[in-house]
Amino acid sequence: MNRLNCLSRSDALLLYCSIIFCLLLTGCSLPRIVILDDPLTPEEHINLGITYEKKGEMDNAVEEFKKASKKLPAAYLYLGNAYMQKGDLDEAESHYKKAIRKQPDLADAYNNLAWLYYNKAKGSRLKAEDMKEIINEAEDLVLKALELNPSNENYKDTLNKIRELKSSGR
Repeated sequence: MNRLNCLSRSDALLLYCSIIFCLLLTGCSLPRIVILDDPLTPEEHINLGITYEKKGEMDNAVEEFKKASKKLPAAYLYLGNAYMQKGDLDEAESHYKKAIRKQPDLADAYNNLAWLYYNKAKGSRLKAEDMKEIINEAEDLVLKALELNPSNENYKDTLNKIRELKSSGR
């Protein structure tokens, strides 16, 4: 005779419910693994991006700076720097402007955009009017950087180079 046939209908139902109950309890006691979308802070992404930048891995650096930019406006400055190093001046300009828009007290963004304009004016064959406009904009930007951080020697150097180019009439 089959063993299950020995159980009464009520005993079988009780056994079935007990098994289900035990399975449910076991399932509830299993550890839960929570996976975060991004375990790194924006600052950690910046640091990782800088490390990639130093190794010459600009595409990886850009990716890290982009991740940081979702929560940290200063990351746009780093994106501008990375694109500047890659030679993509239009992207660099766009990111410096975004850094200024999102964090108007970020003096480095003003200085770096001024430096970009200085290099554009110095290295290209622009019409005199266009060059004058770019140089004037560069000068205004670096003056704003100096207003925010008057003792920064890099900003003073940028201003001197811009004024030299401006006075040369190039």
